[in-house]
Amino acid sequence: MRLSNQFFNRDCSIVARDLLGKTLIKQDKNKLLKGIVVETEAYFTDGDKASHSFLRNKAREFFNQKKPGTAYVYLNYGMYWLLNVITKNGAVLFRALEPLSAIETMKQNRKTDDLMNLLSGPGKLTQAFQIDGNYHGSDLTKNHLFLSSGINDFKIVKTKRIGISKDEHKLLRFYIKGNKFISSR
Repeated sequence: MRLSNQFFNRDCSIVARDLLGKTLIKQDKNKLLKGIVVETEAYFTDGDKASHSFLRNKAREFFNQKKPGTAYVYLNYGMYWLLNVITKNGAVLFRALEPLSAIETMKQNRKTDDLMNLLSGPGKLTQAFQIDGNYHGSDLTKNHLFLSSGINDFKIVKTKRIGISKDEHKLLRFYIKGNKFISSR
């Protein structure tokens, strides 16, 4: 069952936790690329110095103009596309997925045979799913890239976000405890 805009119309830290175990799906020609969301990070629109909306007016405008469930995709360090979803008061970064289907296609897209390293980072998962700037602004509840229900029998770990230098003390990274596909321990 597809997640609705209502699912995303909540506090970004709640959405980040609740996305764990859900399935990211991309209809790619005759294949369904699927991965279980195993790691996320929350970024608040207001007062979060690590959020794009803190210093970037265009990002703040985008967050304020788009409805929850909209993809926010940006190029990080000029090299890696990163997938986020807008929430009621921020965005959630998809950090890692556990591969489920069309794994050979994902391996070809990433040019790797390393299953454990296939989707274990935000840039890796966008490469494997071939998500780029063309998905920026798309509705993740209606298009061929969407989220659906998944598993829910797991424990959640809450920790500091990775790779940021501002507001690094905030515990806004969430991952499935013991999952071997997360990006970093």
